Amino acid sequence: MNMIAQFNQKENSMTSLDISELVQSRHDDVKRSIERLFTANEKRNAVIARPPMAVMVKTVHGRNYETEVYVFSGEQGKLDSITVVAQLCPEFTAALVKRWYELENQQQLPQSFAEALQLAADQAKQLELQAPKVNFYDQLVDRTALMNATQVGQKISMSAQKLNKILDTLNVYSHAVKRSRVFKQWFIDQGLGELKETELGYPQAMFTTKGEQWVFEQLTNEGVI
Repeated sequence: MNMIAQFNQKENSMTSLDISELVQSRHDDVKRSIERLFTANEKRNAVIARPPMAVMVKTVHGRNYETEVYVFSGEQGKLDSITVVAQLCPEFTAALVKRWYELENQQQLPQSFAEALQLAADQAKQLELQAPKVNFYDQLVDRTALMNATQVGQKISMSAQKLNKILDTLNVYSHAVKRSRVFKQWFIDQGLGELKETELGYPQAMFTTKGEQWVFEQLTNEGVI
């Protein structure tokens, strides 16, 4: 058993290395995602708090290597780690919640995967109440398959400003993040849009092809086009 596993059991904590192993991603990629999220927090008072760092030992093929990890502990750390996984690989959120449950209740594990999913849903609800769930990706905006409001509006000879006003009435945008338009979580969950990060670090709402079709259908139903 390596030092990180012992640390987690003793301190009831989760490290960035644990998260990387859980979501099957490179540790340095996970660390960059964490840094991007807490940097956004420092700039715009959103997403997650800066977690403390520690030097841990990882055993690979019988050899020990020191590596710097971010450490998530306590209730805030648990919620922030769930946010990180929700951004990286949403499909692993339930597995992470189940792991926290195991750490906190060593003698009482979830009885089924369905129970773990319910735990994940409960945690997601807490996150929604605490702060807007902004779905950032590690890569910068890929505009080959996504469109902004200006590009969608151009297809129907409508300005982005007018289109956005209509979409506001349709409950598409969240106003929790100042100076940026971000989608409501239901819009993202239905595959209608994604939030990407610009080169300057700001969120940008981008419509998928499905989202573009949805917009046109709504505008048709409203008699706008």
